[in-house]
Amino acid sequence: MLLTDKVAVITGAASPRGLGFATAKLFADQGATVVIIDLDITRSQNAAASLGERHLGLAADVADELQVNAAIEQILGKYGRVDVLVNNAGITQPLRLMDIKRENYDAVLDVSLRGTLLMSQAVIPTMRRQKSGSIVCISSVSAQRGGGIFGGPHYSAAKAGVLGLSRAMARELGPDNVRVNAITPGLIQTDITAGKLTDEMRQNILSGIPLNRLGDAQDIARAALFLGCDLSSYCTGITLDVNGGMLIH
Repeated sequence: MLLTDKVAVITGAASPRGLGFATAKLFADQGATVVIIDLDITRSQNAAASLGERHLGLAADVADELQVNAAIEQILGKYGRVDVLVNNAGITQPLRLMDIKRENYDAVLDVSLRGTLLMSQAVIPTMRRQKSGSIVCISSVSAQRGGGIFGGPHYSAAKAGVLGLSRAMARELGPDNVRVNAITPGLIQTDITAGKLTDEMRQNILSGIPLNRLGDAQDIARAALFLGCDLSSYCTGITLDVNGGMLIH
């Protein structure tokens, strides 16, 4: 059991087929007490309950500082610590460059980038006091290759910002024994992609993936587990590519 006695907070984890819930389930299986934070309280509570009695579901908009701080205060009041934070919450919009409006830009960057900052700021004081902690930030291969299949340029910008923020936090928090790392998933089969890939699109994508398959949520969950637990105790500031070889650099 790699996360025995650890408290893990995972944002955007209420969707049954999402990366966040797969991570929550794997963390719970590895002994962690899991807190799921998502926008809808009923979905969050149902997702947490499906993991077992000791887990917690909360509602918060990760882009709202007051809601984020209130959620973390509730977690600390109940469990007294936070050992792992997975900044998974994010949204995407399939817009081309000249179609991006201010409201589109603000919406995508608020959740992925501002949300990562606010959630991290909320747990850092506790992790510093503990002299231990792991923050895992979910970015995207689109941040590295300059565009994705379903996300617009503003999505790539937000996820590139997550990479820069993760590295800067890793540098600053290292002396406190708080590690910060990022994962860059490739094309993963979730509700976001369900029904949107034609056979022709799928074949074109697979032709550029050496492992010749699309990823699934478990692939990302396992990477998050590695970065969240002590197996990666000497890793901070890294970007862990999980894309089947779609981007080799």
